[in-house]
Amino acid sequence: MKKLEIGATELGLLAHMMRKVEFFTPLTVGQLEKILPAVMLFSFDKGETVFSQGQKGDAFYIIYQGSVEIRLRQWLVLSKKVAALKAGDFLGEISLISDEPRTATVVCAEPTLLFTLIADDFKFVLHENPAAATEMKRIAARRKFDSSHQAKS
Repeated sequence: MKKLEIGATELGLLAHMMRKVEFFTPLTVGQLEKILPAVMLFSFDKGETVFSQGQKGDAFYIIYQGSVEIRLRQWLVLSKKVAALKAGDFLGEISLISDEPRTATVVCAEPTLLFTLIADDFKFVLHENPAAATEMKRIAARRKFDSSHQAKS
């Protein structure tokens, strides 16, 4: 993992991507502008783990470029791929909303760039906008159910 500088082009693309993320849609342009300076950009290599199942949630991610695999631990060592996410998709919200450990492991399927919002900034967004918080809780509950259901398949 390597932290990268965010230029004007990336900030513009991030703002555009955030408008497409379900729980950011209730935010005003002014509210989005408050979030943008807090977002960081990280580069991950193919095969690199973004976070592991069971870890404490410390950030929310939007995929800028590349793709990731969502994996659920089956036994002590083995894991099962349950989903793949690509540019524009988001991840990491479940443990931030529920304050529970990460429900899955995320591994980069190719070199990947992730916009990252640390937990405190993510929670500030939810606190400042109850409509976004309600939407994100709904999405997190659905995604948590989907992943637990797929683990049993």
